[in-house]
Amino acid sequence: MTTPKPPRPSFRKLAELSSVGLMLPSSIIVGLFFGYFLDRWLGTGPWLLLIFTVLGVISGLLSLFRAMNKYTKGQPPDD
Repeated sequence: MTTPKPPRPSFRKLAELSSVGLMLPSSIIVGLFFGYFLDRWLGTGPWLLLIFTVLGVISGLLSLFRAMNKYTKGQPPDD
């Protein structure tokens, strides 16, 4: 009698989960990029850089929470 092998995770799911770690830093970098260049173009000092950085952090956190919610939905909590 052979013992059943544990199911292997699909490569698609592994790729999606690995991208979760890049969501927050990439959103912050995009916010910094747009804020920096808009500040230079409009001459507004650090204000647009700060605003877009905060928006990037908020956007990254929302994306991260949505992705983690998607992957943890339907799984029982660890006790």
